[in-house]
Amino acid sequence: MQFIDTHCHIHLSDYKLDADSVVKDAVKAGVSKLVCVGCTIEDSKLGIEFAEHHENAWASIGLHPHEAKNYIGNNELLNEFSELVKSPKVVAIGECGLDYYYMHSSKEEQKQLLRFQMELAVKANLPLIFHIRDSFDDFWPIFDDFNGLRGVVHSFSANRQVLTDALSRGLYVGLNGIMTFTKDPGQLEAAKVVPLDRLLLETDAPFLTPTPYRGTICQPKHVVVTAEFLADLRNEQIEDIASSTTHNAQKLFNI
Repeated sequence: MQFIDTHCHIHLSDYKLDADSVVKDAVKAGVSKLVCVGCTIEDSKLGIEFAEHHENAWASIGLHPHEAKNYIGNNELLNEFSELVKSPKVVAIGECGLDYYYMHSSKEEQKQLLRFQMELAVKANLPLIFHIRDSFDDFWPIFDDFNGLRGVVHSFSANRQVLTDALSRGLYVGLNGIMTFTKDPGQLEAAKVVPLDRLLLETDAPFLTPTPYRGTICQPKHVVVTAEFLADLRNEQIEDIASSTTHNAQKLFNI
């Protein structure tokens, strides 16, 4: 069985484990490919550099909604970010989106930065990795302003109505370790009914370590733990989850 971790941050300069060893351990566990996801210009550059030095890694360049106040109105930085799409290792834009839980940037700043990245994705013909928290009511109208967007709702932990909204727009759904420790039955009910042809696996490493490894640093190899949990939750064979999610990731990210 082969798996793909479609969302991790092991390229971060403060990742507390040796990234080369982490990649090797992932491969041993069956995680053959991974996508390093950026949240700032600097972080995105590190992701590209990491991917260039690991043949089984790719990069997604993104400006997180938390960072919107640092970029809106700064055309020099936005142009610098746009140039990063030229790297052959860049396979997506994100994580980008709206986060109304922490509100580190204003709603208007977040919306502007999201639209900027959506426009870049259309121009570059790349999929998007969306971070949406407590903000779907504002997100969908923005999404619907664009034609032909492809992407995934990262770290999906919403209810079945949001799932229906995402699926109706052709989006993929990324599930991670949250599913193994959530106490919200609505999240588990939604996870049960994500169609196999729309499901992606991710870790968000070093965050969201799945049970039973809570308290340790999350790694791409832990995507297998989430897959095993989902197989049991959904009453499916793990081989089917592995093959479907791998196919989906290869199709979306062209890897």
